[in-house]
Amino acid sequence: MKKKTILFWIIAIVITLSSAIFQRMTGPTKPYRGQAEIGESTISYRLIRTFDQPEDAPVSIQVENTEISGYFMYKRYPSHDQWTQAPLERDGDRLVAYIPQQPPAGKVMYRIFLEKGDSRVMLTEEPVIIRFRDSVPGWALLPHIIFMFIAMLFSTRAGLAAIFREKTASLTILTFTTFVLGGLVFGPIVQKFAFGDYWTGWPLGTDLTDNKTAFAFIFWLIALIKVFRNPRHRGWVLAASVVLLLIYLIPHSLLGSEIDWTQEGIE
Repeated sequence: MKKKTILFWIIAIVITLSSAIFQRMTGPTKPYRGQAEIGESTISYRLIRTFDQPEDAPVSIQVENTEISGYFMYKRYPSHDQWTQAPLERDGDRLVAYIPQQPPAGKVMYRIFLEKGDSRVMLTEEPVIIRFRDSVPGWALLPHIIFMFIAMLFSTRAGLAAIFREKTASLTILTFTTFVLGGLVFGPIVQKFAFGDYWTGWPLGTDLTDNKTAFAFIFWLIALIKVFRNPRHRGWVLAASVVLLLIYLIPHSLLGSEIDWTQEGIE
């Protein structure tokens, strides 16, 4: 029995860590990386897609060859703006594009071009979208992250308990408690610091992160009620565990807070 319990915890830890890595690798804030050829030079680049300082966002590319210059084009997203063009600024062995500062949740799409003589190359086929936000203090962000992934750990373990007919009550309580702390206590605090609002999901908005948090909360609330009636309840615990796993497979910040510059009256 003890070996089986250890095995189930190991499986839960592996699934949780895998979901954390997946979130990190697939989210819309992950920098866009690639390489470009111009002349005899190969340029490696890393284009940022989020920025949290009250200033223009510097997109820096290492270009040691001083014969290479370039420019970038940008416009707010989504908007009816025309593209604005500006030169890249040289800073030692780097070329830098300064993306104009936006209010929290404001987005800008940009393209970067490198030139050498008659040669010109565009770094990405599609524009890169960067979202601006305010910085979030560690006392709010770290507990949010920690509680959310602890909740995922307990949720996965609860799902295994439901499958193999173990008691699910204590694991359900732990999952519900840590999920509420991470998603419904520290989550809105992080949202407020970053984008100025505590909640932008239904019915106030369409923020997918908030909406999937609410969806998972409903499932785990029902599961909690069920296990109070029967400590070995399986159906809703397993369903809530699967729902939370599927939600964690949705890239974090996808369809997150953004200012719609196409709306009248927004400048």
